[in-house]
Amino acid sequence: MDWKQSLRKRLEGEGRPAKRSEQELKDEEMELFTKFYTEWKGSRKSGGSSILNIPRFYYRLPGEDEVLLQKLREESRAVFLQRKSRELLDNEELQNLWFLLDKHQTLPMVGDEAMINYENFLKVRDKAGPKCKQFFAATVFAKLLHQDSYGRIAIMQFFNYVMRKVWLHQTRIGLSLYDVAGQGYLRESDLENYILELIPTLPQLDGLEKSFYSFYVCTAVRKFFFFLDPLRTGKIKIQDILACSFLDDLLELRDEELSKESQESNWFSAPSALRVYGQYLNLDKDHNGMLSKEELSRYGTGTLTNVFLDRVFQECLTYDGEMAIQEQMKVHNQEPVSFHDVKDEIFDMVKPKDPFKITLQDLIQSGQGDTVSSILMDLNGFWSYENREVLVANDNDSSADPDDS
Repeated sequence: MDWKQSLRKRLEGEGRPAKRSEQELKDEEMELFTKFYTEWKGSRKSGGSSILNIPRFYYRLPGEDEVLLQKLREESRAVFLQRKSRELLDNEELQNLWFLLDKHQTLPMVGDEAMINYENFLKVRDKAGPKCKQFFAATVFAKLLHQDSYGRIAIMQFFNYVMRKVWLHQTRIGLSLYDVAGQGYLRESDLENYILELIPTLPQLDGLEKSFYSFYVCTAVRKFFFFLDPLRTGKIKIQDILACSFLDDLLELRDEELSKESQESNWFSAPSALRVYGQYLNLDKDHNGMLSKEELSRYGTGTLTNVFLDRVFQECLTYDGEMAIQEQMKVHNQEPVSFHDVKDEIFDMVKPKDPFKITLQDLIQSGQGDTVSSILMDLNGFWSYENREVLVANDNDSSADPDDS
């Protein structure tokens, strides 16, 4: 018997007053309907398929013509990021945390290093405020615990951990503001906008002319995309940007007292960008703003292999059974080496999963990618590798004290 028949029978049953108002009948009908509907719905949930209990995990992105939905999504993301930003520790709260840690240090010190045990660690957690509680987990203490015989951790090490976490969250929020699609990745134009607006906050770039900004941004962005987007998808995960060291190098330019040596070794520094720009201008003989294969072949000492140049310009995908290095050695009057000898040596270095081929993942995992690339691309790189033992010996001889001989 379904709920309709039950309802009709109940309403027509005996014992009901002979006369009832229309409103009373409606109220009773609604009460019974609600009861039967609730029971029916409950039975569906309990006896139905488990698919009914799966939460929704996909939300369709608004189309280009759905302007209102797009605006709503943008506003909701902005509010979400603002809320996440307010959850971060500010400078005053960080200073208060350092004061509490220093106040609750556990003696004795290890050299100049202040230490804290787990009991005082929990006391600081209770006094530091709700924003700090996430950092005072037992797992965090255990990870920072090393060889201390008293079971303590270094206060400075823990504070640096907190600072690093705060910095990562701040940077994640900052990058997410440029994530136009809201999907956790940055397109090339998104990263260009981020770096362009970052330039005025980097004291080490104060000397750059504004007319040079476009080339600087291009140089910086290509560094990210070359290493983090090897498949050329045109986008990079924000998570990958945070995980690599490139952003650390870029933000290192905030240091007003950065040494000359650090600037020279930093790809994102002004001297490095100007050096790349100068090399580009020297190669661009026809001054059309682009490099032909012939112009690029003059890079360095002109020892780049033809196969490498072809690969750069996407004209040749294989070596056709020959090492281009052999051709360059003939040109420079050097005795060519055996292709199979070099091939075997490269495979020994990389140790690929498949003994018959080397994949990009094999090259990355081996940690020998720069050496292999140098061997195959540039005669000078190949020569340096082949004569590495002699070069090391010469370096040792030149660094020895003359008085010792």
